[in-house]
Amino acid sequence: MSSKSAPRPWRGLLLLTLVAISMAVTTFWPGASPTAKLGLDLKGGTQVILTPRIIEGAADITPDQLNQTVGIMRQRVNAFGVAEAEVTAQGSGNEAAIVVSVPGVNQQGIADLLKQTALLEFREVVQARTSNAPAEGAENVALPLEGATEAQLSDAYATAACFTDDAIQGGVALDATKYVITCSQDGSETFILAPTFIAGERIDDSQAQLPAQGGTGAWVVTLDFDSEGARALAEVSQRIYALPSPQNRFGIVLDGLVVSAPFFSEPILGGQAQITGTFTPEEAKALASVLRYGALPVALDIAEVNAVSPTLGVEQLQSGLLAGAIGLALVVLYLILYYRMLGVVAVLSLALAAGLTYFAVVLLGRSIGFTLTLAGVAGLIVSIGITADTFVVYNERIRDEIRSGKKIRNAIDAAWIRARRTLLAADFVQILAALVLYFLSVGAVRGFAFALGLATVIDILVAFWFTRPISVLFGRTRLATGTLSGLSEKRLHAGIPSDKLPEGVST
Repeated sequence: MSSKSAPRPWRGLLLLTLVAISMAVTTFWPGASPTAKLGLDLKGGTQVILTPRIIEGAADITPDQLNQTVGIMRQRVNAFGVAEAEVTAQGSGNEAAIVVSVPGVNQQGIADLLKQTALLEFREVVQARTSNAPAEGAENVALPLEGATEAQLSDAYATAACFTDDAIQGGVALDATKYVITCSQDGSETFILAPTFIAGERIDDSQAQLPAQGGTGAWVVTLDFDSEGARALAEVSQRIYALPSPQNRFGIVLDGLVVSAPFFSEPILGGQAQITGTFTPEEAKALASVLRYGALPVALDIAEVNAVSPTLGVEQLQSGLLAGAIGLALVVLYLILYYRMLGVVAVLSLALAAGLTYFAVVLLGRSIGFTLTLAGVAGLIVSIGITADTFVVYNERIRDEIRSGKKIRNAIDAAWIRARRTLLAADFVQILAALVLYFLSVGAVRGFAFALGLATVIDILVAFWFTRPISVLFGRTRLATGTLSGLSEKRLHAGIPSDKLPEGVST
């Protein structure tokens, strides 16, 4: 064999060692939890039941509206950093309910995010003032209050104040063609706003980010408009930017409340804007998520928020782990009894694959929110058989090459050339199946597919960077020629008639 084609086992072992050490250090980094994120069925969490509310004048809820609502809710929850959440619709029409099950502790913030209808509007500010408590004996004005003209609202505006919980509750669908009296989200300001000049569906994208280069302060939410929205923004900003305050301001209205009311310092001609305020990172990301995924076709009310116990899931997990342990023990026993010392290499590969899988699950939980559910555990258990198949294919190829008359070292090299095609083809089919399951399914099935695909990728790394190099190194030792190696030529040639043996080989 030429020096060019000679295997260099230490290269693969070094690469895998660096990967394993990096993952281990990151997993057990001080201050970071070295445990996997568990799903609703294993850790418990929160179940939010939402009921649709028919807006006055609207028709009954259709199945299409319900399905659209479920899809948007699922996108919102996933974008909020909650993986393995389940969103389902129960019932139909006006009696329907949407059930959202979220892993983790009680998360009222997510419940509040889910109920928002995300009816976003941009309106010119006609009048604005600081909200004050009403004078004694003054009649409370229910806000928001709509009118055909500004004049119709002027008397009510004089006594309106955003001091009650009802006034700043939100979740109200405003008439886009009318003037309105409403409040800021925190109740600190009271506004008269003109009819809508840009509707929320004109937003192409929204992102939460820190202020632009050199900027300081709270987070902002950037908005990109489509061509029609950009034209409307340019027209209004050119017309009012030079007016005195508050007429040079525009209200960004979400669910009937003013999220922000910035002023135009200059015309905005590029179709991009920012919502500024005292946003925390979490508030900015939540708002950007709501806006990015569009408005819900119906308004939603929270009917119940319940804590979910993980008791049943833990019992099932224990049963699943027991089944996995029994299966793993049988695989290990078979490999050692049948392949002997070569089986030990396979067992070491299994142990390494298990360690890398653990590190990967923990790190993916931190980085992308991957949570381990019962379905995911099932995917990892299934992968044990896939990994064992890798060793069986390679080891049998080695034994076939020895039976054909090759020496152990040459047999290990020749077997790999043939076996790796089979291994890659099998793993490719497995990854393809996992991808199809992941993208065409929801909920627990996606968790199973993700875990199965992850374990298959790790199987490829271990096969190329550990099993293969260790087998090469093993073939260079005296142990490879011993009776316990699993590669003994005498043992492999036993039972073959003399006239069938390769030339120069005897029993």
